[in-house]
Amino acid sequence: MQEVATPAGTRQVLRRHGLRLKKGLGQHFLVEPRIVREIVDGAELESGDVVVEVGPGIGTLTQTLARHAGLVIALELDRALLPVLAETVGEYPNVRVIQGDAMRVDLDELVAGQMPGLTDLPRYKVVANLPYYITTPLLMRFLESGYRIHSLVLMVQQEVAERILAAPGGKAYGALSVAAQYRTTPFLVTRVPPGVFIPPPEVASMVVRLVMRTEPAVAVPDEQLYFALVKAAFGQRRKTLLNALSNGGFGPTKDEWEEMLGDAHIDGRRRGETLSLQEFAAVCGVLWHWKVAQKSAGILYTKETAEKD
Repeated sequence: MQEVATPAGTRQVLRRHGLRLKKGLGQHFLVEPRIVREIVDGAELESGDVVVEVGPGIGTLTQTLARHAGLVIALELDRALLPVLAETVGEYPNVRVIQGDAMRVDLDELVAGQMPGLTDLPRYKVVANLPYYITTPLLMRFLESGYRIHSLVLMVQQEVAERILAAPGGKAYGALSVAAQYRTTPFLVTRVPPGVFIPPPEVASMVVRLVMRTEPAVAVPDEQLYFALVKAAFGQRRKTLLNALSNGGFGPTKDEWEEMLGDAHIDGRRRGETLSLQEFAAVCGVLWHWKVAQKSAGILYTKETAEKD
């Protein structure tokens, strides 16, 4: 079986199958064995682990994953790559190649379908070299789905990785930072230069590992409200927190917001990007109590009714 994690191996496979890369699918094939090893090492695989690989491409990572995991389920969107995968990973008895779209496929159902007879679905690990155009929506799907994911090891655009890892107050810190750190503990695995791909992308990449938390990083009374506040705070980054939230359609007047932020021990003159997850949770708490009080008084506020006011 031909190793494909080299420039020569990748070119031979592409040439043999007459393949042309599809820019619309963000196809860039990794050709550096050292990076492959670092990705697989970052996944901290054990012999009994179940791995879902999203976007196996021509099997570059799949070959090494198969040597370290108990079962590898490779989910590939591009039908044209299925014959290639049959050649490059077909001899591994623990690899299952499935054609499908990760934005549509239920990963729990995917894993269960490959493990018939099990009554308790195991927690599995996701490994992926994500196309840049779909990175954020796919990551958010993984984070919000409730899937039985143990951890994710993802190769992503450097800018996205920096946002995932960012601390409050930095330029990269934003809604994605909060979402990722709320549900996972993220780590940097390695940096990846453009030159280790065919063809080279225009930007550098990074590999990150996100270990799913058994409980969110902070306790909040209403997750939907929490992330609505986060979105409002980062949606108007140039505004103070007081002004951003006052214009967010949550219901309270500016004076009420000023008092509520005081109750949460947060200066309304700060900007949203300076707030930690815990501070966003404090804001969520006071807003939730305000809404409960309004409801008890017979006043039901939605964003639409607030805008009418």
